[in-house]
Amino acid sequence: MGQTVFVPKETASGEGRVAASPETVKRLGGLGLAVVVERGAGEGSRIPDGDFEAAGATIGGSAEAGKADIVLKVRRPTESELKTYKKGAVVLASMDPYGNEGAVAAMGKAGISAFAMEFMPRITRAQSMDVLSSQANLAGYRAVIDAAAAYDRALPMMMTAAGTVPAAKIFVMGAGVAGLQAIATARRLGAVVTATDVRAAAGEQVASLGAKFIMTDALKDASGEGGYARELTEAEKRAQADLVADHIAKQDIVITTALIPGRPAPRLVSAAMVALMKPGSVIVDLAVERGGNVEGAKADEIVTTGNGVKILGHTNMAGRVAASASALYAKNLFAFLETLVDKEKQELAIDREDELVKATLLTDGGKVVHPAFADVASKPEKKPAKKTPAKKTAGSTAKPAAKKPAAKRTAKTETATGQSPKAEGEG
Repeated sequence: MGQTVFVPKETASGEGRVAASPETVKRLGGLGLAVVVERGAGEGSRIPDGDFEAAGATIGGSAEAGKADIVLKVRRPTESELKTYKKGAVVLASMDPYGNEGAVAAMGKAGISAFAMEFMPRITRAQSMDVLSSQANLAGYRAVIDAAAAYDRALPMMMTAAGTVPAAKIFVMGAGVAGLQAIATARRLGAVVTATDVRAAAGEQVASLGAKFIMTDALKDASGEGGYARELTEAEKRAQADLVADHIAKQDIVITTALIPGRPAPRLVSAAMVALMKPGSVIVDLAVERGGNVEGAKADEIVTTGNGVKILGHTNMAGRVAASASALYAKNLFAFLETLVDKEKQELAIDREDELVKATLLTDGGKVVHPAFADVASKPEKKPAKKTPAKKTAGSTAKPAAKKPAAKRTAKTETATGQSPKAEGEG
């Protein structure tokens, strides 16, 4: 066998996903790569070590990472993990780099070639590698399931001899991948579904799933680059907020999915809007890891407001469907890794001029190379200014002036459900 692939057990709390499946292990072997899976790596996704072994993998310990040419992960490697990787190792993961520039610089210093899978361009060639879409799809599904569990009434209309149970009203904010799957799932469960998005083109997709699309007349279209939404003007924000405030008061369940890559999640639902909702209503904030779309949402908490509305702030929503999420994520990684391997020589042959490589390569050759983060490690370290000792006068008891704290740098945020993926940048 040629070069070695290592699949570690994820160390993040509550992360049940794994970056390989028995199917992809077998296919990696077909490329001439030896695969080592860390013992217990698939437990959270219901994949026993024996299944990996049957597919051709070797089961090993975390120390095996030091021998690997390629490391496949769900989340960005930690500082302690980086210390175990050999220089020049290729690492594929959802890197969640925005707001974590220090971690990006650390990967550069570690000498690894780190690929951020969430930066995969949304082009036809890369559809099978799109981790944002695969994970967001499951996040949208799970959002509805969690909402239904928290909502103490039936979702579909039920006509019985004892009377009729009305269908629940579900409002989905953001009609990207996660939002569209939430709409489809809610419709399958029999709810009456409405949806909104700042991109006019989303209206046809919403309607095709049997939901009603609502959009303020003051907002013609806010489509941005790469299928994402641009940031709204203040006037557009007010018009959209007015529309939402009136509509949201009539809903039983609200699911928010809006993210803008590289920026904090836009605030869509204010506390005043939540106060208009009926007791027992449920809100699921899929952007809670990035600051949240809903005022009052808290990461990894279920908040019950004074008027009896539950706000669900589950993070890593795709990870709550770990078995399915891992199967899809593993295929995404394999599809990309396959393009980096010379099938005749059965070894890595990375074309750094390839558009997929250019879009996803964060660090390489001991430095940060991605254009969005290239200045992270190049900024000169500021040296402290030389202190000029104050002249003392006899008998003086005056204290030196207190230093003003340096202004805090506002961190940018973005998803991946792996972290993101997620994880997914939506409208």
